[in-house]
Amino acid sequence: MAVLAPLLLASLVSVATSSPPPSKDVQQASFAVNTPVKKPSHGGGQQASFVIGGDDGASSKVPPGSGAAGSFGEFIAENVQSYNVNKQIYAAKVKNGTGGKAVDAELSAAEAGAVRYVVSADGKGKFRTINDAIKAVPENNKKRVILDIRPGTYKEKVLVPYTKHFITFLGDPKQPPVIMWDDTAATRGKDGLPVGTVGSATVAVESDYFLASGIVFRNHAPMAAPGAKGGQAVALRVFGTKAAFYNCTIDGGQDTLYDHKGLHYFKGCLIKGSVDFIFGFGRSLYEDCSIVSVTKQVAVLTAQQRTRSIADAIESGFSFLRCRVSGDGQIYLGRAWGDSSRVVYAYTDMGKEVVPVGWDGWNIQTPERSGIYYGEYRCSGPGALAHKRIGWSLILNDDQAKPFTGTHFVYGDSWILPPPKLAGK
Repeated sequence: MAVLAPLLLASLVSVATSSPPPSKDVQQASFAVNTPVKKPSHGGGQQASFVIGGDDGASSKVPPGSGAAGSFGEFIAENVQSYNVNKQIYAAKVKNGTGGKAVDAELSAAEAGAVRYVVSADGKGKFRTINDAIKAVPENNKKRVILDIRPGTYKEKVLVPYTKHFITFLGDPKQPPVIMWDDTAATRGKDGLPVGTVGSATVAVESDYFLASGIVFRNHAPMAAPGAKGGQAVALRVFGTKAAFYNCTIDGGQDTLYDHKGLHYFKGCLIKGSVDFIFGFGRSLYEDCSIVSVTKQVAVLTAQQRTRSIADAIESGFSFLRCRVSGDGQIYLGRAWGDSSRVVYAYTDMGKEVVPVGWDGWNIQTPERSGIYYGEYRCSGPGALAHKRIGWSLILNDDQAKPFTGTHFVYGDSWILPPPKLAGK
């Protein structure tokens, strides 16, 4: 562990961090921010990056020791190959007259039978609370249930259970309803034990085909000081697959958004936090989102988890497309919560707060050999310093970026639908 130079950071920072979801234990780990190291012309220190592919003039860095013919080089090629296979499938759909979009049958049937419940804290709807509305949804329902949530603040801890699919939270983006709670990982549950990171969520979505539009998800627990035990405070946890979020605000500090598992799509959302504030092992696309650090110390945007082999890593990852990264303090684009962690930023505007090295290996002893896939493609702004990134991150060429730069990354043609219209509009 090393101390950064005064111009970059005053000192070493330690913070509590995320842990695997099944445990209710309070997670604790130390985070030593990497010091920027000049790339040596020869000898030890940080290794220089290798270049493969890129006939378009762009270069792509590959972790030293991997080699284009090694396991990591093969993994990069497999990402492109997977995209090309999917592209052929979509092309066949167009040729057959389906327009390249064929919503799966279960989802199509649910949308055809959609019903609405009005939720209003002032008593002018069918339900006063979101929880009451969710309780009214039949077990194993087959219809889309739209909760038309009227403006107001709903102080509730909400669970959308895995037995209730096809639920929509619909708010007015101009006057968005706010769902808020204040649990942290250290909060004691009914059994007297800490609820842990998983249990701290203000809203937890465990069902499939969830959709939210124009909603504020907030955990307003006081932000824990760096190194404080049990400071994780999740605003939103998404465990179900095929979940979409439009024009939502996800607001918290440490561990704001638990992108837990499944296929997820975030469009035009504002996500605010401090440490590891987008974390988990989902496969998710963030499109046109604003990612904002709220700490004046060190922020880490992502902690994407993938501890399996490189061959399995293609199942998971975060892709940020045309997003904006800004805020206070200093910002790391991500750190590796697992030895095959995968995060890509494309066409993203990066503020000056993004540190030159960009990424951190966390507890991975040899990140240059582990299979970590951290990539950037045609990003802009004062923080988009590709030439200064740590040696085992990647600067993608056109072909390598394609798998990450569209809804195909989350197989969206079969399930991503626009949000429903507000009642009366």
